[in-house]
Amino acid sequence: MSTVVSADGTTLACTVTGSGPAVVLVDGAIGHRGFDPGVAVAEQLSAHHTVWAYDRRGRGGSGDTAPFAVEREIEDLAAVIAAAGGSAAVFAISSGAALALRAAAAGVGMTRLAVYEPPFSTGTERSELFVGYVAELETAIAEGRRGDAVAAFMTFVGMPGEMVEGMRSAPVWPVFEAVAPTLAYDAAALGGRTGGTVPTELLATVAVPTLVLDGGASPELLRAPSRAVAGAVPGAEYRTLADQTHEVAAEALVPELLKFYA
Repeated sequence: MSTVVSADGTTLACTVTGSGPAVVLVDGAIGHRGFDPGVAVAEQLSAHHTVWAYDRRGRGGSGDTAPFAVEREIEDLAAVIAAAGGSAAVFAISSGAALALRAAAAGVGMTRLAVYEPPFSTGTERSELFVGYVAELETAIAEGRRGDAVAAFMTFVGMPGEMVEGMRSAPVWPVFEAVAPTLAYDAAALGGRTGGTVPTELLATVAVPTLVLDGGASPELLRAPSRAVAGAVPGAEYRTLADQTHEVAAEALVPELLKFYA
C-alpha cells in the first residue's frame, strides 16, 4: 500500500500492482479497494498495466477533510493520476463514473476514460425520487443515523424493503455504516439535489477518448443513462456486455478495457 496526498491535505490510501501504462480505478457508492469487482479487475488488468486502486475519501484507509465538495474528489483523482506519472487511463463504475466524467470535463490528466453504467436519471419520475432520496439521506447523516442512511440508499437503488431490513443484521452491515457519510458524496457527483439528470452540456466538453459500457441484463433504468452519456460525450464509444448486470464480472469487463486502452 502507498499513500497520495490530495490538494486539501487529505491522505488517500492506494494499492499499486502490475507494470505497464497506468490505469486508475474509481469505485462507486460504498465500494473501496477491498470490494469486488475492483479487486478482480485490478488483478486481471495488472498483467498489462500498472493499476492504481485508491480508496475515495472517507472510505477504507483514506482520510477525509471538511467541508466536502465534488471538486475535492476531482482533486483526489488528479492527485492519484499525478502520482501515477502525470497521466493515466481511468476506469470508473456506477457513481464513480459520474465523478470521473466530471473530472474529465475539468481537464484532469486522463489518456482514456472507460465508464460502466453511470446511474444518472433520465426521466421526471426518477429525478423526483432522486431529490427525495438525497433529502432523506442528508437528514439521516446529519442526525447520526448511519444505518438509516444506508437503508435509504439501498431502497433507492431498488432493494426490496424486507431485504434491506434483513441486511441490517448481516455481518457486513457495520462496514456499510462506516462509509455511510460518503453516500452523500456519490449523490453530489450525480447532481442528486437537482434530480441527477445527465449533465449533457458538461459532457459535451469532455475531450478524452471515452468508452461507455453497460450490461445487457441490466434494467433500462441503468442502460438508458449509459446511452445518454455516450451520446453526449463527443466521439464516445458505446458497448453492451452480454448477460451482465450492474454487478459486472471482471471476466466480461477486462477484455473490453484492454482493447480500449491498447
